[in-house]
Amino acid sequence: MSNLARRSFNFVLGMSTPLLNNPARMAEVSRWLMRLFFLLATVAGLMWLSQRPVFALRQMQVEPLPGQTVKHINLPQVRNQVLEQVKGNFFTVRLENIKEAFENLPWVRHASVRRVWPNGLAVRIEEQKPIAIWGNRNEQKLMNSFGEVFSGSLKQVDDPSSLIEVSGPTDSSKEVMQLYQSASRWFAPWNVEVIKVNLTDRYSWNVLLSNGMRIEFGRDEEAQGKALTEERVARLIEYWPKVQDRLSDRVDAIDLRYGNGFAVHLATTATTATKPELDTKKSGVLR
Repeated sequence: MSNLARRSFNFVLGMSTPLLNNPARMAEVSRWLMRLFFLLATVAGLMWLSQRPVFALRQMQVEPLPGQTVKHINLPQVRNQVLEQVKGNFFTVRLENIKEAFENLPWVRHASVRRVWPNGLAVRIEEQKPIAIWGNRNEQKLMNSFGEVFSGSLKQVDDPSSLIEVSGPTDSSKEVMQLYQSASRWFAPWNVEVIKVNLTDRYSWNVLLSNGMRIEFGRDEEAQGKALTEERVARLIEYWPKVQDRLSDRVDAIDLRYGNGFAVHLATTATTATKPELDTKKSGVLR
């Protein structure tokens, strides 16, 4: 035996001698070793059991959210489409991957997935509800009420004419939806609907109402700007009856980018020649 091996043996023997001479400590070590053995055996048994054919995924139940019906999703078709991508069994399949596979489908907004003992999955999906066409009709992109753009086909919409048209810079869809919702609320007293919203690259915006009138807004970069815009709309609503009394021609556009009034564009004029302003210092009548 080499000198190094002899020293190692003597060291181990020296360390273990107190333990070997102590029956209580030996019993404690034996109990811990037995526990470790049973733990390893249990883990090995579970791993072997989890690989049995009975746990191979054979069923996937796909249904809409409670109270919701799907119009644009073929449930058996999407189930088979996703099931082909599933890897693993009841224990090893990654639910996040299944969820992502469903949410990558054009008409699925949200999906939740859970395991069903012993070899199934249950999926609940929320279908997209289109409210607008994003960009233009040729792009085939739709937008829901959350301002999320998705790639559902316009041909699958029951009544495409019911969708509003919205556009704006890249990644501005949520802001455009907020503008639409604000404008719809502002012009509700006129009993008209907002049918088109456009946000320019410089972040000025305009809307088209169902009565054919276009409303021009400025840039709302800060909270103060948004408050001023709402004040100008309120002022327009308040004084609009007086404008109608003074103008015999149809108004096809209104410009609200003025601090103390608004400008109108008549349908029969070639240019925006009229600019009625409010005399806010006096009685607030048009001048």
